[in-house]
Amino acid sequence: MKTIHVVAAIIEKEDKILIAQRLKGEHQGLWEFPGGKVEDNETNEQALIREIKEEFETDIQINTYLSTIEYQYPHFNLVMDCYICTLISESMHLNDHSAIRWIYPQDANINWVPADVLVIETYKSSVITD
Repeated sequence: MKTIHVVAAIIEKEDKILIAQRLKGEHQGLWEFPGGKVEDNETNEQALIREIKEEFETDIQINTYLSTIEYQYPHFNLVMDCYICTLISESMHLNDHSAIRWIYPQDANINWVPADVLVIETYKSSVITD
C-alpha cells in the first residue's frame, strides 16, 4: 500500500490554534491542520513553509517539532510530521480551504479529518498544562 508523507502546521496565536476547512476532495467540509505533501527535493520545514504560502499566501515561523502521526486510510498510509508554528504575517487568503477558525485546543464538536484527530489529541497532551 502506498505511503504519503505530509507535513502539518499547528499555528498558535495567543491561546488558540488555527484550523482550516477542506474545500474539496474526499474530506470536503471537514477541519484539518494546514499543510501538505513533502516533495522529493524538500526538507519537512521547506515543504511546510511552501504549503502554507500556497494555501494562505502568508508566511510562518516554525517553532518546534511536535510529533509524527501515522494513520491508515483505506487506500494509503499517511505519515504526517507536525510542527508548532506562528504566523509572521496576519494577512491570509484562502486558496485551498472554504474557511478558517481560531479555536481553543479543548474545543469540542470539531468535525476533524480522521488523521487530524490524532494530531489534536497529541497536541493537547504535549502542550496543554492544567
